[in-house]
This record gives sequence, structure tokens and C-alpha cells, in this order.
Amino acid sequence: MEEIGADLQPYEQNTTLPSDPELLEQIRRGNEPAFRELVNRHGRYLFGVAHSMCGNNADAEDVVQETLIAALNGNFRGESSVRTWLVAILVKQAAMQRRKKRPERLAGDEQIKSAAAASDAKMDLSVMLAALSPEHRQVIVLRELEKMSYQQIAEALDLPQGTVESRLHRAREELRKRFEGYQP
Repeated sequence: MEEIGADLQPYEQNTTLPSDPELLEQIRRGNEPAFRELVNRHGRYLFGVAHSMCGNNADAEDVVQETLIAALNGNFRGESSVRTWLVAILVKQAAMQRRKKRPERLAGDEQIKSAAAASDAKMDLSVMLAALSPEHRQVIVLRELEKMSYQQIAEALDLPQGTVESRLHRAREELRKRFEGYQP
């Protein structure tokens, strides 16, 4: 009789866990425990990035779920780390979700303007990020919150590194101008 959980042995009892690319290969062969391990390794991180980009838990969960589905169907070529590849997918999924929800965005823009006008009001990070364009929000989140290198961001966004650097500069300038009187 086969023991329950016997298919988890490589992940629970073996001290040398498979690398991320090895997990992806196992996932392609239908190994569900390998998928669970990939989610355990990267799920929380992906959720943090998604939440920073989307601004709420529900949308972040949707984006992470769509990212993982896309990763299952995607083709990792090994040109970057698996985490960077997953973030690249996540950024695209977040952009697609944003396009779907565009009519709802107008009310959010009005809230941002009123929050910025009240310079003595406390603003949290999500309000400040929501004030940025999607392109600027992406680079700020990946660089300042996720501590990704310029090269990693360039790979995740499929942009030249110089473009990442200039977007980051413009995003920081935009934050400085919009929230000039704000003191945390």
C-alpha cells in the first residue's frame, strides 16, 4: 500500500531541494508537489509585488493567480532567474487587469487629487503609488520596495536598462513634485 504524501518525499525529506528551473521542468511533467513548492518559494513575494502595483488584496490575489497560470503555460528560457521571469509575467498580468478596470480608475484619480491637496493629511504608500502612472509605479515598486537591480528590472519589464533608469528618475521626480509638502 502506497503511503499518503509519498510523492512529497523529494521536498520534505531530501536536504537538497531542486532549483527553480528544475521545479519548472518537473511541473511541465505534471508533478503537482513541484508546483506547490514553486508557489511556496515565490507566492508571498509575488503577492507583495502585485499588492504594491494593484493597491488591494483582491486584485493582487487575482494577478498572482493569473501569473501562476501563465507561468504553467509559459516557456522559461533561462535568460534570467525564475523569480525575475515570474515578475515579468506578473507585471504583464497587472497591466492587463488595469486595462480591464479602466472605468473604475476615474474615482480613484479624484481621491488621489483630494489626498494630495490636504498636505497635512497622512498619506500611505499605496496612495502615493496610485498617483503614479503604471510605468512609473512599476519601476518604483520593483526598485524601491522589491530591491531589484536595474538589470533585473530591465529583464522583468523587457526594457533597456537605460529606459529603466530614466523612468525611475522621472518617477522619483513626479513623487517629489506631487508630494512636495508631505512630511511623514
